[in-house]
Amino acid sequence: MSALQKLRDRIKQKGLRATVKTLWRHYVFYHWELLWMERDLVSPVPPHSLKPYPPLRLETITPHNTKAFARYFGDRVETMAELAREGYTGHMHLDDQGDAVAFIWGANRNYFDKHYYGCWFPVKPGEFFEFGGELTRAYWGTTLSVDLQLELWKAMQAQGCDKVVDVCEFHNIPALKLHLRMGYTEQGRIMNVYGLFGRWRFYRETRYTGSRLDALRKPSRPPVTAQAT
Repeated sequence: MSALQKLRDRIKQKGLRATVKTLWRHYVFYHWELLWMERDLVSPVPPHSLKPYPPLRLETITPHNTKAFARYFGDRVETMAELAREGYTGHMHLDDQGDAVAFIWGANRNYFDKHYYGCWFPVKPGEFFEFGGELTRAYWGTTLSVDLQLELWKAMQAQGCDKVVDVCEFHNIPALKLHLRMGYTEQGRIMNVYGLFGRWRFYRETRYTGSRLDALRKPSRPPVTAQAT
């Protein structure tokens, strides 16, 4: 299929405006706002209404067991092995076929994200940087999104950490809602990532006051009052 035909098909599927916006971000200019979030490792997770999931097996990711990613995350096999070789702590959850259906990583030192954002994420003593968490679609909306993090927090606590920090793209609403559901709070910092002509990237950190996520919080229900009859 020619590039022109692919473009025509995409316009039919997504519309002209969405297609132009995507091409602009990919080939001309984009700006990611990454909100810094944090949480202690001991406060309980707030109540939620997520669905249960079938039993899975938890394994630490090593350079020797990353073939488990081949079925659902085939393009990540070498990346997973590389991160394990570099000494980061990674967990994967395996189904009854031995295939990884979810994974997550933690770094208790400054982390350079050469695989996606291309910038450094500094980590203070006692903290760890959580990154790379992902689930297959079949497990979206289940408590695996919670258990995935809780198991990693336990492992990082054993390494002397008492706080988790990470970044979340401001336009990724589902991920931001997950952070709020897990009890994360905003640090008031943003890592801004700029891309130009698909070749150059620039970074700067900005700060803000108040909350940028208030619109995503569920409003509290007003108290029920008795009515006179």
